[in-house]
Amino acid sequence: MKKVGLLFGMEQTFPPSLVEEINRRDQGVSAEFVKIGGITLESLFEYDVILDRISQDVPFYRAMLKVAALNGVRVVSNPFWSSADDKFFNYAVANKAGIPVPKTVLLPSKSNPPDTTAESFRNLMFPLNWQEIFDHVGFPSYLKPFDGGGWKNVYKVDSIEEFFKAYNETADIVMTLQEGIDFTEYYRCYCIGKKYVHVMPYEPRNAHHLRYKADFAPTPEMLRTLEALCIKICTMLGYDFNTVEFAVRDGIPYAIDYMNPAPDAERTSVQEENFQWVLNTMATYLIDLAKKGSSIPSEYHWSNFIGVGGPQKKK
Repeated sequence: MKKVGLLFGMEQTFPPSLVEEINRRDQGVSAEFVKIGGITLESLFEYDVILDRISQDVPFYRAMLKVAALNGVRVVSNPFWSSADDKFFNYAVANKAGIPVPKTVLLPSKSNPPDTTAESFRNLMFPLNWQEIFDHVGFPSYLKPFDGGGWKNVYKVDSIEEFFKAYNETADIVMTLQEGIDFTEYYRCYCIGKKYVHVMPYEPRNAHHLRYKADFAPTPEMLRTLEALCIKICTMLGYDFNTVEFAVRDGIPYAIDYMNPAPDAERTSVQEENFQWVLNTMATYLIDLAKKGSSIPSEYHWSNFIGVGGPQKKK
């Protein structure tokens, strides 16, 4: 009997529903909540697959999952890549791969990080070339952490004055300033296993409980485009579970947010139809993955999409 373990935190509906769905199908794969204590260097793991929903917030779990992967446990999503990832790098990778992204600038933190002084920043130009930055990105724009989620520390700024007011509140958080896309349509897409895609019209300007109530829908052509972009992005980043968000301006979908290896899947948040899709599709994917048996990660994928991966041609 193959075994799937779920590692999660404050979620109430998705993990127990997923365990129940996998066990209900009775396909030679069982599912349960992960139970684990102290980890030794020689630890082996009883799970064939672990679905990670919480290690981004719990360093102990992240360290444990890397050792689990070293011992052949298939971890969804790969803890090595998501540990090294950040949103600014993701934008750069997508840009190199020809995927439309908003103009984005990485900014040094407003305050010095802990255990640093002004001497730690001898290579940093001061004052920063602010006018060049504002001319490049324009207004309105969004000031947001280079590595974060859940709309924490995100500011919409419409002027230089608003930018500095927000920037002065960010302390030692490394931020990005990103072009605001004046969109006519916005889509949030689940992507599972780098092959299953579910496109959801999404209105981020609505109240949270009404964001999946949108008055637009993708054309067949747009649907195919979004599905292809989701698979390409998740394949580049090595994410087996992700949400990818697109803002559509002048018919062009701009990739806005796609570093979500533990995306929201709560029934009350994503609404019933979307919940059922992610529940059933994830159950199918985890069962198929468990049946393949253990496997140690052997490669990363993004370099192949920007012309430096794979066999090199002789000169």
